[in-house]
Amino acid sequence: MQVRYIAFFFLFLSCNAFNREDKQYSSPKGYNLAEPTRYRVRQSMQEISGIVMAPDEHHILSINDEEGKIYSIDVNADRAYPTSKFDKSGDYEDLATTGTDWFVLKSNGHLYHINGMFTDTVDATHYKLSLPGKREFESLYFDARDSSLVAVCKNCEEDKREGFTTAYRFRLNTMEYDPKPAYRINVADIARLTGGDVGHFRPSAAAIHPIEHRLYIVAAINRLLVITDLDGKVQEAYNLRHRRFPQPEGISFTANGDMYISNEAVDESQASILKFKYH
Repeated sequence: MQVRYIAFFFLFLSCNAFNREDKQYSSPKGYNLAEPTRYRVRQSMQEISGIVMAPDEHHILSINDEEGKIYSIDVNADRAYPTSKFDKSGDYEDLATTGTDWFVLKSNGHLYHINGMFTDTVDATHYKLSLPGKREFESLYFDARDSSLVAVCKNCEEDKREGFTTAYRFRLNTMEYDPKPAYRINVADIARLTGGDVGHFRPSAAAIHPIEHRLYIVAAINRLLVITDLDGKVQEAYNLRHRRFPQPEGISFTANGDMYISNEAVDESQASILKFKYH
């Protein structure tokens, strides 16, 4: 009996090894995901949960998901990061900018419009997501087509059994969420492109590419990079290697298309920001 269990155990390991080797890794056109420039971040940002490149492109503005603060990270300077406290501690997951205004996303979908960032009079105006049902979000980005913010579900009630991931639009002209979804991502399209069972697609960050005008989405749980059009139709999908992307929680672009992806600290790995040149 013991011999049978041992044989089964080694068969299980060999099957898992085959599956890991069988997974295909490639890169979107213009990038090489195997060759990033890696920046370590300070201890204060080990829980880094969202990033946006500052307009001058010399700093990265970021959220620590346990604090109501925005951090300004200079990856080339070894000094403490300036902070701007806008509210008490909470589960803050992402931030986005219109170019002039800044917004922070809480995991329950509530938004904070930041006023006077990095001044002595910083504060925030709070807007709630007033929709029935349980929803969890980690991704927020600005859509200039109709001057709106889009929050993408990580775990929303309506997605659990339907094979979709839903996004909701926040209108900046009314400062309210639309009651109906902005779009729904078909998870079967992602599975078809990656060649594996995706299960429930759980995005952790999203940003619009400034040159391609497509949406890039990273999912830490699924360890995927997914590219859609601006209406959520899946076009490309890529597996991400665990050793390089232990927990990708943020994504942003410079004006020339260089891509930055942040990893939260997990297990033995330290938090990091990866830069991928756009060619």
